[in-house]
Amino acid sequence: MSLSLLDWIIIIAYLVGCLAAGLSMRRYVRGVEDFAVAGREMNVNLGIASLAATEMGLVTIMYTAQLGFEKGLAGAMIGVLMALAFWIIGKTGFIIGPLREAGVITIPELFEKRFHRRVRWLAGLFVVLGGLLNMGIFLRLGGEFLVWATGMPPSWLEWVMTGLLGVVLIYTTLGGMLSVLVTDYLQFLVMGVGLVVTSVIVIFNVGGLDLISGLQLAWEGKSNLPLESHPFNPFHESSLGWGYILWMMIFQIAAATTWQTVISRVLSAKDSATAKKMYRRTAFYFVGRFLLPGLWGAAAFVYFSRLGGLPEGVTSLTAMPNYLGIVLPVGLIGLVIAAMLAAEMSTDSGYLLTWATVIYNDLISPCLRKPLAPKSRLLLTRCLVLGIGVFLLFYGLWYELPGNAWDYLAVTGNIYLASVFTLLVAGLYWPRANSRGAYAALILGAIGPIMFLLLGSKYSIAPEVAGAAAFGLAAAGMIVGSLSVPKPSAQT
Repeated sequence: MSLSLLDWIIIIAYLVGCLAAGLSMRRYVRGVEDFAVAGREMNVNLGIASLAATEMGLVTIMYTAQLGFEKGLAGAMIGVLMALAFWIIGKTGFIIGPLREAGVITIPELFEKRFHRRVRWLAGLFVVLGGLLNMGIFLRLGGEFLVWATGMPPSWLEWVMTGLLGVVLIYTTLGGMLSVLVTDYLQFLVMGVGLVVTSVIVIFNVGGLDLISGLQLAWEGKSNLPLESHPFNPFHESSLGWGYILWMMIFQIAAATTWQTVISRVLSAKDSATAKKMYRRTAFYFVGRFLLPGLWGAAAFVYFSRLGGLPEGVTSLTAMPNYLGIVLPVGLIGLVIAAMLAAEMSTDSGYLLTWATVIYNDLISPCLRKPLAPKSRLLLTRCLVLGIGVFLLFYGLWYELPGNAWDYLAVTGNIYLASVFTLLVAGLYWPRANSRGAYAALILGAIGPIMFLLLGSKYSIAPEVAGAAAFGLAAAGMIVGSLSVPKPSAQT
């Protein structure tokens, strides 16, 4: 469909308002600590909004909808596991408590205090590698949504991506974490309204009971579109399966305690008690993060099945935005597009800032003979944000996914999640851990995910195999490497 004048007014008004709010924070940025962690003054409510907004991007909506299209409602199981992981960590303070009390800006900074400066640098390298590869498809998936939902020509996708990234870069580069927090709050509100309204319309369009029966018929092979995965039982061998779910449980615990964009909110909190409350109160949100867009994907499956199949050029990834472009009325589609832009911008801004901070703090800073002046540090960090934006723009144009989007994101995240999670657990809770074990954990933990990216499509490597191998190898490296040193005082 084509957007009406009213739709464009809603979208443009939102973009202008978001940009103005982000730029207004520039005057409060006095140094890198204000830029990177907002002066460590974030309260619980702002933390909830920022964490939820950053971890609910347009890429999230795309891959969860794809899970819903391919696996029905069973795909929401990943959200249940994520919510459980956040609630347990928020209740116990596992890792996030001592990490916040350490007063660091990034996770690798802690490793210099606990192990060695070179461990910090290597960990920072893997964090950046995994983070940038993970974020590399964000713009592509965001552009796919906007093109298919609005009816824009596919040739516009690159221009849409470039323009959206440009807006995010402007306020993130100038205002840092302060701009990210303020715009996240606005985006959280707009996004919440968009999610609820869209879900209600989708249910009325397809019909709640008809959605269930449509998925069941597809599973039984009685519809125009076959469904090879059990739509309601995530433990079924045709669906996620036990092995995948066990990997996801470990993965979600590691992500909640190690994923730098999440941890940046912990490090920006007033204290560890604030961080724990933020985790507990945000936990339930992650069920909706997977369930509602997954519902849209499942509804798209049933809708197109009734029509006899997918339109030409539409895939499991683009079916949902194509469906929304058909069923949402004039005016409301503008609101939904604004909500999706909110999701994309909040995620992109948080991720750009996070990886730029890690590059400066853990890769460049340890190599300097003397610290840079505060203004030079701030300028360099801002330049890094811009540089990452340019990299993401070009990477997102040519990389082809070796499977569905969620598996790619999980495995690229695993490049550093498994090893850095192992280092955090050992460094905080195992006195015998040392730098030799840290080196082994970092290197071995990256092997499985990198092999999946390079050879996964050629040799049909299952993502759960690559992911589980990363955690197993990292743990083995830490244990064997640390125990190979006779006494703690003999650390290398």
